[in-house]
Amino acid sequence: MPHHLLSSSDIEAFQRNGVVLVKGLFADYVDELRVGIARNMEDPGPYAAENLKAGENGRFFDDYCNWQRIPEFEAVVRKSPAAAVAADLMSSNRVQMFHEHILIKEPGTSKPTPWHQDAPYYFVDGIQNVSFWSPLDPVTSASLRCVAGSHKWPKPVLPTRWLEEDSFYPNEDDYMPVPDPDAEAMKIHEWEMEPGDAVAFNFGILHGARGNESASRRRAFSLRLVGDDARYVERPGCTSPPFPGHDMQVGQQLREDWFPILFER
Repeated sequence: MPHHLLSSSDIEAFQRNGVVLVKGLFADYVDELRVGIARNMEDPGPYAAENLKAGENGRFFDDYCNWQRIPEFEAVVRKSPAAAVAADLMSSNRVQMFHEHILIKEPGTSKPTPWHQDAPYYFVDGIQNVSFWSPLDPVTSASLRCVAGSHKWPKPVLPTRWLEEDSFYPNEDDYMPVPDPDAEAMKIHEWEMEPGDAVAFNFGILHGARGNESASRRRAFSLRLVGDDARYVERPGCTSPPFPGHDMQVGQQLREDWFPILFER
């Protein structure tokens, strides 16, 4: 039986489209995550970034790989139903932590999150993976936008640097150019969401977000998890996150001391 937060049709939709809405996934942890985000913003990690150029309004802050030093994040990683839900969505016997990510758009931040796939930035390969994106504030227009089925495209989308807007890797021929899903009339899933709801999507799904033109903050917590078939793979440049000194070899499972098992059937 699927986890009580999922129906069998949710699992089928995730397998087919690569994206599904999971209502209330982090509903019991919203306050804890808000505390963790405040702690993270007061004490940013080495990968923290401000994603606006001079003259652009608002603030778009993001940071990742802080869960082991921020107790609220670690509690959610280990205690929330996310790993059990991920196992069902991925049809995986075990679920391994990859990393967490926070993305904050303050009111009046007109800059959109650029369209991108996560997979080309990561050093992990395999189809059993899931990213959960959960707002900690009600979202209407500043929600996540995901292109259905884009995880099955024949070529990955070119990864770019968000601020510089240039290519992340030297050889662009291995990638397709970043499309314009609105102009190309692609099927885009976009939901109005309550705090603690989560969009679950495959690492290969093309996704982005509109700017936050509302009068309230848009705080989002993301959790990236991998399943049975996840293996280390080399990319043509430094990955994001980089995880320096990991010492893994191509084809290996991710080392469990750095990427712990969160759920096992």
